[in-house]
Amino acid sequence: MKAIDFDADVAKKIRKIRTKDKKLFIKIQKQLRLFQNDPHHNSLKLHKLGRSLKNIWSISIDRSIRMLYMEIEETIYFIDIGTHDEVYKK
Repeated sequence: MKAIDFDADVAKKIRKIRTKDKKLFIKIQKQLRLFQNDPHHNSLKLHKLGRSLKNIWSISIDRSIRMLYMEIEETIYFIDIGTHDEVYKK
């Protein structure tokens, strides 16, 4: 199993979500646990991005929230969280 780590901005956003939207925070926790156990589970909607986001992958937290990550050696490094439009804007 690969280690999971978070960019400082992602960790800050998740802490903010934890205090402002407990239901969303619980969904994030659930999806991350699922990702650790089965990264290809259908509910994650795992897919690789292209163009300017090459080598970056996305998982779905719910219908509107995505988390982007990249693999660095043996670590899954989450680099962004937000709505579809927020995270794919790059």
